[in-house]
Amino acid sequence: MAFQQGLSGLNSASRALDVTSNNIANASTVGFKGASTHFADVYAASLSGSGASQVGIGTSAAAIVQQYTQGNITTTSNSMDVAINGSGFYRLTQDGAVTYSRNGQFHVDSNGFIVNDSQDNLTGYMADASGKITPTTPTALQISTASIPPKVTGATSDGVTAALQLDSTESVKTWTAPLTATTAPDTNSYNYSTALTIYDSLGNAHTMTMYFVKGAPTAAEAAATPPVTGAWDVHYQIDGVNETSAAPAYTGNGLASTRLTFDSSGKIISPTTATPTSLSVLLGSVMSANGLTNSAASPLAFTVNFGECTQYGSDFSVNKLTQDGYASGNLSGLSIGPDGVIQGNYSNGQTKNMAQIVLANFINPNGLMAIGNNAWIETAASGQPMVGTPDTGTLGVLQSGAVEESNVDLTGELVAMIVQQRNYQANAQSIKTQDQIMQTLVNIR
Repeated sequence: MAFQQGLSGLNSASRALDVTSNNIANASTVGFKGASTHFADVYAASLSGSGASQVGIGTSAAAIVQQYTQGNITTTSNSMDVAINGSGFYRLTQDGAVTYSRNGQFHVDSNGFIVNDSQDNLTGYMADASGKITPTTPTALQISTASIPPKVTGATSDGVTAALQLDSTESVKTWTAPLTATTAPDTNSYNYSTALTIYDSLGNAHTMTMYFVKGAPTAAEAAATPPVTGAWDVHYQIDGVNETSAAPAYTGNGLASTRLTFDSSGKIISPTTATPTSLSVLLGSVMSANGLTNSAASPLAFTVNFGECTQYGSDFSVNKLTQDGYASGNLSGLSIGPDGVIQGNYSNGQTKNMAQIVLANFINPNGLMAIGNNAWIETAASGQPMVGTPDTGTLGVLQSGAVEESNVDLTGELVAMIVQQRNYQANAQSIKTQDQIMQTLVNIR
């Protein structure tokens, strides 16, 4: 039986060398998972023999098992490259067939679909027009290159927020109304000024300048509870067009001034955060004064929240000056978060959720069938896929701009190659020895 035993050893060693060679060949393949060979001894069936007298008839390669250990993560210059840190597989489709992979080298094709080098579509959940992502049946992810529409200032309850520090030691000044709609205010008639950009319904930008004039509390304000000890008037200018004034009379931008009052501790009394100032800009008058036209909705209505303003004995400062509108923007790039959410980055500085990548995991990943091109398919042995978003359950997190290297340990593979070479030589020697023994018997006269 030595011939049969030696032959089985040769076959098994050769099979193990095949596995080792395949591991070495794919040492630089992104997402590749190395495999190892499991051996089993072989016994002939015997009804009368006992364990003490049985001699095995060789060995066999019982299974080739892939090792799903984590590979090293290496950064790349492509933001669409994505590495999985942890468990899970990308879910890919092509012509209705579903495959799974650990290779995260993706790009966007001419139709906006996210695909790999084999043109398999990456799947996940698409976001709606507002950017909300609702988990449903995973579909091929497609990136829209459409411009993001503008958002008018005041579209939300935020409007304009102005948190300023007004110097209580400033002298009282008297506001002098400009003589015409576009005359610049007299610099001696206000203490401070600041400006910000607001947007109309078409995304056109308008510059709103606010002039702060320190005044004296009225008798009624001084007698109020709590008493007003500091008062400031805020006057407005839109694109160089002054607010409406009664004396002298002219058509301005339709705005009226705002009165800010403070108590003796420097805290604002009115207007409060709960009661922001409501403004309404007559865009037609503004454009007319500048010799322009604008088909945006008019008036442009929004609120200004002065509730965080203070009046202390320190220099004037703008601590916060924001508004909730923006112009339209073109898609300038994509970013992918650890949770798989793909965000579009636009030229106007805005971001919008576009989709979310899903991952799949299996009870028995070794039951998956490798089909090449860094892909596996589901089998009865693997069990059904458990699909979910990254960083949930047993699924890992994603890292954008990176890939997962092969988990092959070259040093270990080279040592394994030497071992299998010795095994092959030893089995060949056993066959040679048996041949010599047989030759001796044949030569007996």
